[in-house]
Amino acid sequence: MKAIISGLMSIIMMLASFLGIYAPKADLEKDKWNTNYTYVFVHGLMGWGEYDAIYKLMPYWGMFGGDLMKYLRKQGYDVHGASVAATKSAWDRACELYGQLTGTVVDYGKAHSEKCGHDRFGTDYTGNAIIEKWNAEDKINLLGHSFGGATIRTLGYLMAKGDADEIAATSADEISPLFTGGKEDWIYSMTALAAPHNGTSSYNTGEVELDENGEEKMADYDTAAYDMYIDHALELNKKLSISDKTYYFSIPCSMTSKNEEGVWVPDESRMESLFVESSKEIGAYTGYTKDGFYIDESWQENDGLVNTNSAKAPMFNASKDFDAHNITKGVWNIMPVYHGDHMSLQGGMTKNNDVRLLYAEHLEMINML
Repeated sequence: MKAIISGLMSIIMMLASFLGIYAPKADLEKDKWNTNYTYVFVHGLMGWGEYDAIYKLMPYWGMFGGDLMKYLRKQGYDVHGASVAATKSAWDRACELYGQLTGTVVDYGKAHSEKCGHDRFGTDYTGNAIIEKWNAEDKINLLGHSFGGATIRTLGYLMAKGDADEIAATSADEISPLFTGGKEDWIYSMTALAAPHNGTSSYNTGEVELDENGEEKMADYDTAAYDMYIDHALELNKKLSISDKTYYFSIPCSMTSKNEEGVWVPDESRMESLFVESSKEIGAYTGYTKDGFYIDESWQENDGLVNTNSAKAPMFNASKDFDAHNITKGVWNIMPVYHGDHMSLQGGMTKNNDVRLLYAEHLEMINML
């Protein structure tokens, strides 16, 4: 995993400009739209958004295929690319996302910040909100790629339920509205894109790092790396209930197929080289997690970084295969598996993947609900 992150950042930093490619015009039926709420896209681990300077050189959403945000705006959608911490936990990233959406000072929570030993307050977005309005009438749609999926799910849970620890630790006149709950009807839909809902077995393959006591070394628990271990992701899932007022969609990816030996192997001609070795390891792995969860053969199909079945839906949440004639709230609607690697839904880097029509049509589907 560390090698993948390091390699990815090296490639990104070497790119000083991107190639614009002709943008196809989507054949949309706007007369059939029932809503056109704002769409907010949330990047994954080591990612970046429109607040970040690097976005102008290399848009996370679109990559070499051109800025997806600009394309979707031309199609009539109000879209924005949020910028949250590259490696922080789902909790911290959700707090940062809330600050950007509301134009307020980021508040990580009194109880949480004291427990984790970091500052309670972060960036001040006063007067610099990413969107104009957000309330029960002016709802938003959230899309999260990779760990952005856990980020938007955490935000949705806090908006709906709040947090008992923060309420207990903070006076009523000091607590952030994020932690008081009662705002589940502010989010119209969530879409998780190649998201490790149940963690990823990429942390279970390869060499195991040991601490000074000879125990398996784990990441700091207030980080994305910690949250993506399968055991920790499943614990998070037990807490993150879903709302019957929100539509949920997942788009899982796969760039592997089963060979004659029954092992899932990557399509190296179309997968980013950055993910090939990780994909091979995931495709051949079975075993137990530290807490005793068995990673069986159903976890071997993957997109190079995330197990395809993990990207379908969070365990302990209701889910079903997508049915265009029966799209319901309060359940994960699992879209057909997209043939692509982990970066394909961004547009790809060295393997260009045009996803503009995919997003235009997905957003139109949501607008027609």
